[in-house]
Amino acid sequence: MSAPSTSSGLLGDLTRARPGRSARASSFDQTGRNRDNWIVMPGEERTLADIEGPGAITHIWMTQSCRIQPGPGQIAPEVVGVPMLEIHNALGVSWEVVDPDYYRKILLKIYWDDQETPSVIAPLGDFFGLMNSLSGSYDSLPLSVSAKEAELHTFGGSAAFNSYFRMPFAHRARVVVENQNDIPYLQYFYIDYELSPDPLPDDTVYFHAHWRRSLPNVGWGPDLQANSIETTIPNLTGADNYVALETTGRGHYVGCNVAVRHFQGSWWGEGDDMIFIDDDTWPPSLHGTGMEDYFGHAWGMQHNAYNFNGTIVHEEDVPGFHHSYRFHLVDPIRFEKRIKVTFEHGHGNHLSDDWSSTAYWYQTLPSPTLTVPEVEDRLPLRPVDRVIEAPLPPLNADQRAAREAAAERMAAFVSRRDALREERRLEVDAWEQGNRDQARQIRREYDGRN
Repeated sequence: MSAPSTSSGLLGDLTRARPGRSARASSFDQTGRNRDNWIVMPGEERTLADIEGPGAITHIWMTQSCRIQPGPGQIAPEVVGVPMLEIHNALGVSWEVVDPDYYRKILLKIYWDDQETPSVIAPLGDFFGLMNSLSGSYDSLPLSVSAKEAELHTFGGSAAFNSYFRMPFAHRARVVVENQNDIPYLQYFYIDYELSPDPLPDDTVYFHAHWRRSLPNVGWGPDLQANSIETTIPNLTGADNYVALETTGRGHYVGCNVAVRHFQGSWWGEGDDMIFIDDDTWPPSLHGTGMEDYFGHAWGMQHNAYNFNGTIVHEEDVPGFHHSYRFHLVDPIRFEKRIKVTFEHGHGNHLSDDWSSTAYWYQTLPSPTLTVPEVEDRLPLRPVDRVIEAPLPPLNADQRAAREAAAERMAAFVSRRDALREERRLEVDAWEQGNRDQARQIRREYDGRN
């Protein structure tokens, strides 16, 4: 009779010493100064990490900033030692406004081994749970967002992201960001990983994530109130459900986040979850009873955020928006051939709300070909305040001179700012290569000792 294992359970691996080499790719200033961020120019891709396997990414931390400058600051850009001044615009020293949509304009892409298409592709914010570019804090086991409290529940609000999903790779891992904005942004990051001396086990499956959106879902009764007697009609196929994940291969689905932009002002979540596995017809292998039930809540959604389920942004925090998550880490949903994860949008799909989601799963390679909509089709449907603009009145000489001086100062500011951006771009070219070189050196040194 064998002795009972002392290394079982969620944290059981911590009780065993085993070979491995820990390392990190980060945005640290490779000149030894404190400019610890990468500038990513419009239309540019940056490879944050390019790692030789076998190994696994164990943790990703990111924070970022994207500011619009409507007018010139009084401090020269090249003498500012921080990525944004954080001086209130009312003081007249600087003028910076956050781009409210930028979390949807940046793509996170991760490539495994030598595949040409990404196995992970999602807007940067949505991957971590900051959906619709609307900040909200939560703490789950695999993902968390720590939003700056003064900017909580604002569009584009500052936040830090963490992922603890374990992401193995046999030969190579590449983590890439793509800036599909028309202005630059700044990226801070840690990508922590562990090298292995041995090949991956034959039964290894690879991490995947994919963002989807239905803008809007097509509902048959968006003008009918949720839970009214008229909406209680059968759905015996799931054919028109919102699809969060559809893939072929072998693996297991480990969860999703879902953002709903609800238009009707009633209740968005009366639909059921329906998860079709392998050769399922209707009813599927997993059929639920309502969206709040799938997310582990009841009688609507509460403000709670737990290890495996909860709310990130509640519709009572920001009317019309609700963001939730459910992770199947101790109850993964396994498939041998294919899986299709779907949700009704309103009972029987009667509502026409804007839904988006990021699904997370592990499966065999090759990965499915994953794509996302173009940037203009990813932007959140933000409430827009009405602004009335009046034409300028006749100007006196002092007023004309003031406007001309402001235009000249702005032109000089933009020239110096753009020169600094180009200097940073060239600097990050070198740092990007530096991260590659360091990862290769660590791999060679580790292999040389084994």
